[in-house]
Amino acid sequence: MKKNIVVVDDFANTIWVIEFTLKNIDCEILKANNGKEALSFFDGRKIDLLITDLNMPVMDGIELVKTIKNKPEYRTLPIVMLTTEKKPELKQKAIDLKITTWMQKPFQTEEFIKVMKKCLQIS
Repeated sequence: MKKNIVVVDDFANTIWVIEFTLKNIDCEILKANNGKEALSFFDGRKIDLLITDLNMPVMDGIELVKTIKNKPEYRTLPIVMLTTEKKPELKQKAIDLKITTWMQKPFQTEEFIKVMKKCLQIS
């Protein structure tokens, strides 16, 4: 069964790299350029994973996660914060929101795939 993965980043190349990296996982990538745009995917449909950047215009990754976590059907959704950000206080904010993992850009392909499979509970 296909996994639905929402990928949110204001840099189109990052979305392309993620999509290319996950090409061997049976998934549908739902793409958004900012948090506000991504919210349209959280309308009750089954979402298996959220991969989001932190710093984006309109609505950043922290606000997106806060908004999604307020929806009962998405409270346990695995969330990967994929960012260039290194500030410990921002990482702590994300951890306090119970994200699944924090990853730095650029990522190592093998490690990224390993983390995604773990989040999606596939082998």
